Amino acid sequence: MKHRYDKRIFRTMILLLASLFQLSVFAAGAGADHPLVGRYEGSKLVGYYVRNYDEIDVMNGPIANSLRNPSAPGWLHLEGKIQLYYYQLPASHSSFEVLRNYQDSLKSKGFEIVFTCATSDTSCYMKRPGHAVTTGPYDFANALDAAPELPRYNGDYMRNYFQTSARYLLAKLDRNGSTVYASIALAEGSRESLAIVRVVESKAMESGKIAFVGADEMRQTISNAGRISLYGIHFDFDRDAILPDSKPTLDEIAKLLQADLTLRVNVVGHTDGQGKTAYNLDLSRRRAANVVATLAHDYGIDPARLQPRGAGASEPLASNDNDAGRAQNRRVELVRL
Repeated sequence: MKHRYDKRIFRTMILLLASLFQLSVFAAGAGADHPLVGRYEGSKLVGYYVRNYDEIDVMNGPIANSLRNPSAPGWLHLEGKIQLYYYQLPASHSSFEVLRNYQDSLKSKGFEIVFTCATSDTSCYMKRPGHAVTTGPYDFANALDAAPELPRYNGDYMRNYFQTSARYLLAKLDRNGSTVYASIALAEGSRESLAIVRVVESKAMESGKIAFVGADEMRQTISNAGRISLYGIHFDFDRDAILPDSKPTLDEIAKLLQADLTLRVNVVGHTDGQGKTAYNLDLSRRRAANVVATLAHDYGIDPARLQPRGAGASEPLASNDNDAGRAQNRRVELVRL
């Protein structure tokens, strides 16, 4: 009996250490609060990360349901430097009090309040004529869980902390030719209450990081390595539609295939590691299929020479833990058959 008891203690200690390790990694490098937003008095910073340039969706109005996509109402797509802060709030203060303090503080710094809502009065959701709004804080949090920029806190999805009430605030500040957005979601739950503060500083991306690849370089690389990764084919966010600025690279692929009528290739779509595995796999398949369809329809390439394949995030070239690695992993690859 004592042996089994000791083993249970050992397992509990291992799980506790793993949990603490996960949290320490997530919070590693955490510095001071954001100078424009700050923290609520008495709260504790328990998680932080920053991305120098990435994309993000924030709520800027009532949402229709817990799903997010570019055409869904209530979502604003932003690009820029993203900083995320998780704060554990003092138990004696309501989310309403915390939200009002954030709101007053942001206004005093020149921010414009874009949107604010609470799940208790259903103001976070669109009201359809003849339909009752029956959603609650858990459903509201499902929408936030769909955000790839929100890592788990202490091993749990964010929705697990929205048990009692949810409040939300989006504010923006225009300054020096750029815009700063502050998105604050407050989770009031039985375990603890959290403030999820995301600050997006819109700025121009450093461009020119990926060189243009012409038909001759494609031919030489495929001849030597049997494959080449291309970064000049771009898609709508979260969609398979090919953007117009992809034409120069598509032109070069067509030249390559027209110059060597014996060449047959796999057209492989790749995503980064954000999002769910099944979703990324399906998205990469659809993107690869669209590239093949475009080459066949617009350039007259025999589709029998092109075999689309989706790899999702299963074949990364670099780490998915940073922006540079994720950019390297998002690509279309030509692989000689």
